[in-house]
Amino acid sequence: MSATTLGRPGPVNGRISHWFSELPTPRPALPGDRDADVCIVGAGLTGLWTAYYLKLADPTLRITVLEAEFAGFGASGRNGGWASGLVPGARDRLAKQYGRDAVLDYQRAMNEAVDEIIAVAEREGIDADIVKGGTLRVARTPAQATRLRHKTEADHAWGVTDSVMLTPEEAAERIRIEGMTAAAWTPHCARLQPAALVRGLAETVVRLGVTLYEKSPVSVVEPGRAVTAHGVVRAPVVLRATEGFTASLKGLRRAWLPMNSSMIVTEPLAEGVWEEIGWAGRETLGDTAHGHLYAQRTPDDRIAIGGRGVPYRFGSRTDSDGRVADRTIGELTETLYKVLPQAAGARVDHAWCGVLAVPRDWSATVGLDRVTGLGWAGGYVGHGVTSTNLAARTLTDLVLGRESRLTRLPWTGHRPGTWEPEPLRWLGVRGLYVAYRLADRHEAGGRGRTSPIATVADLVARRP
Repeated sequence: MSATTLGRPGPVNGRISHWFSELPTPRPALPGDRDADVCIVGAGLTGLWTAYYLKLADPTLRITVLEAEFAGFGASGRNGGWASGLVPGARDRLAKQYGRDAVLDYQRAMNEAVDEIIAVAEREGIDADIVKGGTLRVARTPAQATRLRHKTEADHAWGVTDSVMLTPEEAAERIRIEGMTAAAWTPHCARLQPAALVRGLAETVVRLGVTLYEKSPVSVVEPGRAVTAHGVVRAPVVLRATEGFTASLKGLRRAWLPMNSSMIVTEPLAEGVWEEIGWAGRETLGDTAHGHLYAQRTPDDRIAIGGRGVPYRFGSRTDSDGRVADRTIGELTETLYKVLPQAAGARVDHAWCGVLAVPRDWSATVGLDRVTGLGWAGGYVGHGVTSTNLAARTLTDLVLGRESRLTRLPWTGHRPGTWEPEPLRWLGVRGLYVAYRLADRHEAGGRGRTSPIATVADLVARRP
């Protein structure tokens, strides 16, 4: 099905994301060499949360943040708006390395971070349209239903006992999904407007005395300094908060894979359509297909829905303004109309994409090398809205030399390894997502277990 309705213009394509009603005017660039106590590279949520907590902990710190474009230009301003308690990693795999108790605490910390984001937004006057309605996960095939039950059982095993399976009838009281065979709900997620959060956080840290330079891309991060075309910032501590753009830095091409995720958003839907759909609780919505969809009911009563699209560009390249292939727009539109036929015919107003960072073992990491003063956080595998907050508080403790519960979490100091060189990286990732598409089609035939195609793909990808 076309992404446009007959007689209507096509959607805005790219232009960063729908979450920006107007693109912000960048703050001034770095005006030359500067000194700082802490230099943070990247003004997304990781960098801004870290600046925020460091400045609160020690107001005397001279903190400089360097941003290539403007605050929120990357995934922080393009994501699906889920502040979720999902752990950005394989819990079973991490438990084998670091112990079961450490992972249990990791999961608790992630759930608590959802409420921390809400509390900070309220305290600092950041209006990000946050509603903690939880997440509704749905299955539309028997195999998806089996995976959903296994995921819920796994949640219980990791201490998330308030994740519950729902009957299709119970789920339909929340959102009426076409062809739903099973569903599960967890309270540990809040819907929000991501650009409002990241822009509000940027304004907050500047107000607290943090120096933020935009239009200042960093080319090299080395012990004691971050290098830009405008000058060098020298600091004993340099923190890398570049997530999906990490591959652009010298020596880090294979560190994390920049995975593309695409979204569309509809026009505002009429009240009568919402009466047919439900969704009064503003839950975030996801499924257990291998292709995976994620969606929210936006503050202005649109449906924003996302999926993978073209997952990877050769050589770990990233886009500039979020433009999406027409084929991807059509596929996402078709998925929307299948899952929520009540919205069929609704105009698609905007389409965009962004990059998220995927480590080789699909587990995020945060750390600080005390010898070099270099720190990092990222690799959130699509669960970054909440993970960035927890990572920032962890980095704060590491920078200040404070032993804490957070510095003992299993992602602290975790080393995930590197990705294969090209062309193996491109061939592997593209092949995997062809396999996942085939697996979803295989399962649509009614089999009750995960397709062996996906099982093999998961093993190759080391995907949890």
